[in-house]
Amino acid sequence: MDRQMYHYATVSKALQELAAKGYTTDFNLEEDRIKANFKDFEIMEIYRYEGESDPGDEATVYGIKSKDGQKGVFVAGYGAFSENSAAKLLETMSIQGREDE
Repeated sequence: MDRQMYHYATVSKALQELAAKGYTTDFNLEEDRIKANFKDFEIMEIYRYEGESDPGDEATVYGIKSKDGQKGVFVAGYGAFSENSAAKLLETMSIQGREDE
């Protein structure tokens, strides 16, 4: 699986690009589902937004797909990577994916 990482000026632009590619589900509303079943998800694309001067403006937008074919997005802002969060699981999955390449 080819994972793509893109850099865009804004999170909204990343979300627009993903929506155009069929990523329409907001998985932030289903964070508990991701935490409970993270092995049922695959990261397809990663979009990164880095604030010019404030690390608090950083965000990562994941384009993910569930085993049942549902495509959607998960937006993880700076500080969202607490030990018990879906964002932390997704970060780990993306690192594993890069190591496999």
